[in-house]
Amino acid sequence: MIRRFASITALSFLLAACSSGPVRRVSEPTASLQQLTVRSDGQWDVQLRLQNYSSIAMRFDKASLDIRFDNGPAAKLEVQPGLDIGPESADVVNAILTPLPSGRARIASALADGRGLAYTLSGSLAATPQDGKQKSWDIKRESALSPVPGLPGALR
Repeated sequence: MIRRFASITALSFLLAACSSGPVRRVSEPTASLQQLTVRSDGQWDVQLRLQNYSSIAMRFDKASLDIRFDNGPAAKLEVQPGLDIGPESADVVNAILTPLPSGRARIASALADGRGLAYTLSGSLAATPQDGKQKSWDIKRESALSPVPGLPGALR
Protein backbone atom coordinates (compact mmCIF):
# COMPACT_ATOMS: atom_id res chain seq x y z
CA MET A 1 0.00 0.00 0.00
CA ILE A 2 2.78 2.44 0.94
CA ARG A 3 4.73 1.51 -2.17
CA ARG A 4 1.71 2.15 -4.39
CA PHE A 5 1.06 5.52 -2.72
CA ALA A 6 4.72 6.51 -3.19
CA SER A 7 4.60 5.54 -6.87
CA ILE A 8 1.44 7.55 -7.52
CA THR A 9 2.88 10.57 -5.68
CA ALA A 10 6.15 10.40 -7.65
CA LEU A 11 4.24 10.10 -10.94
CA SER A 12 2.08 13.10 -10.00
CA PHE A 13 5.15 15.24 -9.29
CA LEU A 14 6.75 14.12 -12.56
CA LEU A 15 3.67 15.07 -14.58
CA ALA A 16 3.39 18.43 -12.80
CA ALA A 17 7.02 19.23 -13.61
CA CYS A 18 6.48 18.47 -17.30
CA SER A 19 3.50 20.81 -17.59
CA SER A 20 5.34 23.97 -16.56
CA GLY A 21 6.69 24.71 -20.09
CA PRO A 22 9.99 26.28 -21.04
CA VAL A 23 11.84 28.46 -18.55
CA ARG A 24 11.62 32.19 -19.26
CA ARG A 25 14.97 33.55 -18.19
CA VAL A 26 15.83 37.24 -18.65
CA SER A 27 19.58 37.80 -18.49
CA GLU A 28 21.67 40.95 -18.67
CA PRO A 29 22.44 41.89 -22.29
CA THR A 30 25.80 43.19 -23.47
CA ALA A 31 27.10 45.56 -26.10
CA SER A 32 30.44 45.73 -27.91
CA LEU A 33 32.02 47.54 -30.84
CA GLN A 34 32.07 45.21 -33.82
CA GLN A 35 33.69 47.70 -36.19
CA LEU A 36 34.65 51.36 -36.21
CA THR A 37 35.50 53.12 -39.46
CA VAL A 38 36.83 56.67 -39.75
CA ARG A 39 35.00 58.55 -42.52
CA SER A 40 36.59 61.15 -44.77
CA ASP A 41 34.65 63.91 -42.96
CA GLY A 42 36.14 62.86 -39.60
CA GLN A 43 32.99 61.21 -38.29
CA TRP A 44 32.89 57.53 -37.35
CA ASP A 45 30.74 54.72 -38.70
CA VAL A 46 30.19 52.45 -35.71
CA GLN A 47 28.76 48.95 -35.75
CA LEU A 48 27.43 48.24 -32.25
CA ARG A 49 26.83 44.57 -31.51
CA LEU A 50 23.94 43.91 -29.12
CA GLN A 51 23.88 40.48 -27.47
CA ASN A 52 20.72 38.97 -25.94
CA TYR A 53 21.59 36.20 -23.46
CA SER A 54 17.95 35.68 -22.41
CA SER A 55 15.90 32.59 -23.21
CA ILE A 56 13.22 34.84 -24.75
CA ALA A 57 13.29 37.54 -27.44
CA MET A 58 14.00 41.12 -26.36
CA ARG A 59 13.39 44.45 -28.07
CA PHE A 60 16.40 46.74 -27.68
CA ASP A 61 14.96 50.22 -27.25
CA LYS A 62 17.89 52.47 -26.37
CA ALA A 63 21.65 52.44 -25.87
CA SER A 64 23.40 55.33 -24.16
CA LEU A 65 27.11 54.54 -24.00
CA ASP A 66 30.36 56.40 -23.45
CA ILE A 67 33.28 55.18 -25.57
CA ARG A 68 36.73 55.52 -24.03
CA PHE A 69 40.07 54.65 -25.61
CA ASP A 70 42.84 53.72 -23.18
CA ASN A 71 40.72 55.31 -20.42
CA GLY A 72 40.39 58.66 -22.22
CA PRO A 73 36.99 59.90 -23.44
CA ALA A 74 36.45 59.32 -27.17
CA ALA A 75 32.74 59.70 -28.05
CA LYS A 76 29.16 59.43 -26.83
CA LEU A 77 26.95 56.83 -28.52
CA GLU A 78 23.18 57.39 -28.31
CA VAL A 79 20.99 55.10 -30.43
CA GLN A 80 17.38 53.97 -30.35
CA PRO A 81 17.55 50.83 -32.46
CA GLY A 82 14.02 49.48 -31.88
CA LEU A 83 15.51 46.11 -32.76
CA ASP A 84 14.05 42.72 -31.81
CA ILE A 85 16.75 40.15 -31.07
CA GLY A 86 15.83 36.51 -30.59
CA PRO A 87 16.75 34.38 -27.62
CA GLU A 88 20.48 33.84 -27.11
CA SER A 89 21.25 35.78 -30.30
CA ALA A 90 22.93 39.00 -31.38
CA ASP A 91 22.49 41.70 -34.01
CA VAL A 92 24.30 44.84 -35.12
CA VAL A 93 23.16 48.47 -35.08
CA ASN A 94 24.89 51.04 -37.29
CA ALA A 95 25.46 54.60 -36.10
CA ILE A 96 27.36 57.67 -37.24
CA LEU A 97 29.20 59.50 -34.45
CA THR A 98 31.05 62.75 -34.11
CA PRO A 99 34.05 61.91 -31.91
CA LEU A 100 35.56 64.12 -29.26
CA PRO A 101 38.88 65.70 -30.33
CA SER A 102 40.78 63.40 -27.94
CA GLY A 103 39.06 60.34 -29.45
CA ARG A 104 39.82 61.49 -32.98
CA ALA A 105 43.50 62.02 -32.12
CA ARG A 106 43.81 58.64 -30.34
CA ILE A 107 42.31 56.65 -33.19
CA ALA A 108 44.37 58.55 -35.79
CA SER A 109 47.53 57.69 -33.87
CA ALA A 110 46.59 54.00 -33.61
CA LEU A 111 45.75 53.77 -37.32
CA ALA A 112 48.96 55.59 -38.34
CA ASP A 113 51.04 53.18 -36.23
CA GLY A 114 49.03 50.11 -37.32
CA ARG A 115 48.34 49.26 -33.66
CA GLY A 116 45.28 48.06 -31.82
CA LEU A 117 43.36 50.16 -29.38
CA ALA A 118 41.82 49.20 -26.01
CA TYR A 119 38.33 50.53 -25.46
CA THR A 120 35.70 50.67 -22.74
CA LEU A 121 31.95 51.00 -23.25
CA SER A 122 30.02 52.20 -20.22
CA GLY A 123 26.48 53.41 -19.82
CA SER A 124 23.10 51.77 -20.12
CA LEU A 125 21.00 49.55 -22.36
CA ALA A 126 17.20 49.62 -22.23
CA ALA A 127 15.39 46.56 -23.53
CA THR A 128 11.94 45.04 -23.27
CA PRO A 129 11.62 41.27 -22.79
CA GLN A 130 8.92 39.61 -24.86
CA ASP A 131 5.57 40.14 -23.04
CA GLY A 132 7.35 42.06 -20.29
CA LYS A 133 8.18 45.56 -19.06
CA GLN A 134 11.13 47.62 -20.23
CA LYS A 135 14.23 47.31 -18.07
CA SER A 136 17.51 49.19 -18.06
CA TRP A 137 20.89 47.57 -17.44
CA ASP A 138 24.18 49.27 -16.56
CA ILE A 139 26.84 48.22 -19.05
CA LYS A 140 30.61 48.21 -18.69
CA ARG A 141 32.56 46.33 -21.35
CA GLU A 142 36.31 46.37 -21.92
CA SER A 143 37.79 45.02 -25.14
CA ALA A 144 40.08 46.03 -27.99
CA LEU A 145 39.94 46.97 -31.65
CA SER A 146 42.60 46.13 -34.23
CA PRO A 147 43.25 47.58 -37.70
CA VAL A 148 41.56 45.65 -40.51
CA PRO A 149 43.98 44.65 -43.29
CA GLY A 150 42.80 45.98 -46.64
CA LEU A 151 40.26 48.40 -45.12
CA PRO A 152 41.95 51.76 -44.48
CA GLY A 153 40.59 53.58 -41.45
CA ALA A 154 38.73 50.53 -40.10
CA LEU A 155 39.21 48.71 -36.80
CA ARG A 156 37.50 45.52 -35.59
